[in-house]
Amino acid sequence: MSMQDPIADMLTRIRNAVRNHKNTVLVHKSKVCAGIAKVLTEEGYILGADEIDDGKGQGLLRINLKYGDRGEKVIHRIQRVSRPSCRVYAKVEELPRPLEGLGIAIVSTSSGILSDRQAREKKVGGELLATVD
Repeated sequence: MSMQDPIADMLTRIRNAVRNHKNTVLVHKSKVCAGIAKVLTEEGYILGADEIDDGKGQGLLRINLKYGDRGEKVIHRIQRVSRPSCRVYAKVEELPRPLEGLGIAIVSTSSGILSDRQAREKKVGGELLATVD
């Protein structure tokens, strides 16, 4: 059976792993998922992502989750914005600022997958993939 929305699957796996205080989570690898993992690493929400060859298809991504000194969650809410049935696009001036700038929005642009801060620096808009608080 084919997966309809790999981005939503990735975000749901991360959300469930954080809720259960897991250290790592495995997700199906794609260019978009690898880009999202790169943005989450650059913004400090996860420790990193490693590619694993499963010998079947594209492979897997092992995402190393991050927690505070006393075990508190770094990712409190991770939510899909644009869906396959209802795409959401935003110009650079219209990009959201989750938690008044304390969270990030992940945007798919012509320059690749960027955080809202990076998109504002490059002055590009695009499809809003997710928000992270």
